[in-house]
Amino acid sequence: MIRKVSVIFILIATLVANTSIIPVVAAPQKNTSQAATTTAKKEEVTKALELKAKAAMLIDAATGTIMFEKNSHEELPLASITKVMSMLLIMEAIDGGKISYEDMVPVSEHSYNMGGSQVYLKPGEEFTVMEMLKAVAIHSANDAVVALAEKISGSEEAFVDEMNQKAKKLGMTNTHFLDCNGLTDDGHYSSASDIAKMSAELIEKHPKILEITSIWQDKFRNGQFDLDNTNRLINTYKGANGLKTGFTTKAGYCLSASAKRNEMEIIAVVLGEPDSNTRFAEAKKLLDYGFANYEVAKLKNKGEELGTAEVTKGVDTSVKGILKADVSLMVKKGNKDEIKQNVKMIESIEAPVKQGQKIGEITFEAGGKVIGKEDIVASTEVKKASFVRLFFRMVVGWFGIGRK
Repeated sequence: MIRKVSVIFILIATLVANTSIIPVVAAPQKNTSQAATTTAKKEEVTKALELKAKAAMLIDAATGTIMFEKNSHEELPLASITKVMSMLLIMEAIDGGKISYEDMVPVSEHSYNMGGSQVYLKPGEEFTVMEMLKAVAIHSANDAVVALAEKISGSEEAFVDEMNQKAKKLGMTNTHFLDCNGLTDDGHYSSASDIAKMSAELIEKHPKILEITSIWQDKFRNGQFDLDNTNRLINTYKGANGLKTGFTTKAGYCLSASAKRNEMEIIAVVLGEPDSNTRFAEAKKLLDYGFANYEVAKLKNKGEELGTAEVTKGVDTSVKGILKADVSLMVKKGNKDEIKQNVKMIESIEAPVKQGQKIGEITFEAGGKVIGKEDIVASTEVKKASFVRLFFRMVVGWFGIGRK
């Protein structure tokens, strides 16, 4: 009996200590044959599309799933596609409450001196944020985007610093901005992959911008100036809703094109095209390929029970894990059943546990790559148990009280 009492006190000491355990997962083994097959398939698609673009990228806007890429990390001048990042910061300022669509934007001497595509602003004039944003998104107005940059950050230089900071946050490792409109070629560059990233960020976080980029024609300066959309696909391609064209002699003809059909929103980027017609034709070819070969598949429903985690020092000894949100992923048509699902739960978590607290994760794999993931959260709250309750639970367990 004395020995059992001693053991009980040892168990009490152990109870007070941290008993959480985190699972250790072995690193997956590489499948060289699978990798070779994937590479061969990519080469087949590249040959079939036969793009003249120096670089290209096709992705799913929601998940970033790559459907096609060509020289996607090559650093190239991007001309007015620069304005995608400018519009991203402008929309962040609007949605964050820093400015509103009705605020007036003054025209400075600096913004007036911008060349290229413009709406011929004059120093001292004022237009609303919405008017200026339309001039940028539809007509690619260099003077208007500089005026907006000055409104938001005080100067174009400060705004460009913010552009580069944002690029870093988004993981755009092959990008450096020197201005907010793309008139600079030397030292001002990006890649098809990075452009796709910032385009997806703009569309997913600030979908209001698509209401503007999808306008084919509008007016500026009380109807005195026509705003004609520089993106021809808006008027010719089913589902096209954005995003931005670009051209300088050094950059060639560039385009980040977005389109949505049913639940699929995809982005095609082409850089360094030889002429405008080829730019739109090859962006269309990429979009056609995406819509023809991929689909959005719903794989899991929000609230679905996926496992259980042990709870220490709690009123309850375990808690059910449920899916935090619906899971829909872009997959190649016919490949939905090949997607592998892997549920990982925290083996042990110390109370208190809040309802909705992350206690695990589910990942989805295709072709040896993770194509999506979602959190598993606690279905209910688990309060911390009192010391007395924990003590008696231990005693009951130790002496086997209640056993048959």
